Formats: sequence, C-alpha cells, structure tokens
Amino acid sequence: MKNIPSSEIIAWFKGLQNDICRDLEILDGKAKFQEDLWERPGGGGGRTRVIKGGNLLEKGGVNFSLVEGDLSEPMAKALKVEKAEKFKATGVSIVLHPKSPMVPIIHMNVRYFELSNGTYWFGGGIDLTPHYIDKEAAALFHEHLSDACENTKAGYYDRFKEWADNYFFIPHRNETRGVGGIFFDRLHHEAEGLNPDQLWHFVQDVGEAFIPAYKEQALRFKDKAYGENELKWQKLRRGRYAEFNLVWDRGTKFGLESNGRTESILMSLPPEAHWDYDVVPESGSKEEETQSLLKKGVDWLNQ
Repeated sequence: MKNIPSSEIIAWFKGLQNDICRDLEILDGKAKFQEDLWERPGGGGGRTRVIKGGNLLEKGGVNFSLVEGDLSEPMAKALKVEKAEKFKATGVSIVLHPKSPMVPIIHMNVRYFELSNGTYWFGGGIDLTPHYIDKEAAALFHEHLSDACENTKAGYYDRFKEWADNYFFIPHRNETRGVGGIFFDRLHHEAEGLNPDQLWHFVQDVGEAFIPAYKEQALRFKDKAYGENELKWQKLRRGRYAEFNLVWDRGTKFGLESNGRTESILMSLPPEAHWDYDVVPESGSKEEETQSLLKKGVDWLNQ
C-alpha cells in the first residue's frame, strides 16, 4: 500500500491557503491579505499572508510553510523520535482576531510531517475562542467538526474533542482557552486502521470545514452591539490567548526550535491585550457566565 506523495499534500495545502484567503476577503469586505514570501536558512520556506484593519478582522494570518532539512538532536528529542538524517514538515496555520468582541477568535492547523527513515504522520485541529460564550453558537461550531470527523471514522469526534479539551487548556489559569474543538496529532493510517487515502481525506475534510464553521459564527455576531466594557473584556481574553500560545503551545515551540520564521510563528498573537490585576467578573454578568464555561468536558452538541 503506497503512502500519499508529499508533493500532492504540499500542493493541496497551498490550494487550501488560497481558497481560505479568498473567502475571508469576501467575508471581511474591506481588507486584503498581504503576502510575505520567506526562506528558511536550513531548507524550505513559506508564504505568510496577513490581513489587518478590516471590517471584520482586526488582525489575522493564513500561513503556508514547508520546512525541511537536517533533524537536529534537540528537535528529535522534542518530537520523541529516533534520530533521522532529514525531516520535512508542511501545513497551513490560521489565527484570526476579529475587531468585534462579540465575534470569536478562531484557530486552525493542518500539517504533515515525515522523516527520511519513512516515518510520517498528520496532525491538526480547529478550536474556537469566543470572548463571550454563546451555547447555541458553540453547538453549531461543534456540529461542523463532528461532521468532518464522523465522515471518516465513527468515534473520531469524541476522541479528538477530548484531545482538544486537554490540549487547549491553560494549566496556570485552570481554564480552557475557549469552547474547544478538535485536536489530533501523529496520526498514521496503520495505527488508525485506515488506508492512506482515508486518512488524507479526513485531514482535507477538516481543512475544508474551516470557512463554513467560521462564516456562520461571523455572520451571527458581527453586527451585535458592544461598548467599552466588552472591549475591555476582549483584551483580557486576548491576554489569556497569548499566554497559552507563548507558554504551552507545542506548535509555537517547534517552530522556534526548528529555526522557523519568528514573525510568521508569532503571527498568532493578538494586536492588543491587557493583563489587569486579579480580575473577578461581576456576579450574574455575561463575563461571569463565560468564565464559568471555560472548562473541560462540556457536551457542546447537547447544550
């Protein structure tokens, strides 16, 4: 049984970046992506595309990267793999920070990794970080992810939803980053009981779920009124987002350890954030309700 050629995967990821950028520009209606091509000194490079100052999106990035070269000892240790001569990693990574505090932050990553010794795997996920949690909207978001998962293998949604709950968690705050989503890593077709095409189609389904899932959220909340109180809360929640990405996110750590492009890696950080001291939401407020829902194990599909 032959594996999917990496050239096919790379070409599809590039096409996914193109499609998502086009659709986000239409959704925003004002801002356009600016492209920055870069090369990695040790091999490979990427296309960083950043959007800012839009009607919908205050700051966002849709990045494609292909980094390859010698696998260093620190990288091999971080990945917990046997030393191999070469590695190749490619994928698309997205983070969108909306202008309105009523519209959620969203993240997606789909990626492929291979070693010169024949080892390979897929990874990725999508998660939603509302500044204000709306249970019905969270359920709609999780329905998109459930469809993408269950189309390939029964039980994938529950498995990857739990994985996301555990991954997108801020231990020092004892809270989840948002309402979660799905997360998966090191998926290989043999270990999953699938053929290579089935596993690859699953990753494609996840990538293609991004626009429908986020468009639904944006259209639902983009015209909702807000004021200074909501903007202040947005900056506090953005601070939590930054904490997770800088302290706990493995993708950020791998990017920096593999000598990736710093500007592209830290694209995920919000344009502005606050860290006010010991903030306690007012009793009975919508901020308190959101805070109470930042926990693992919430069955969003049945709220």
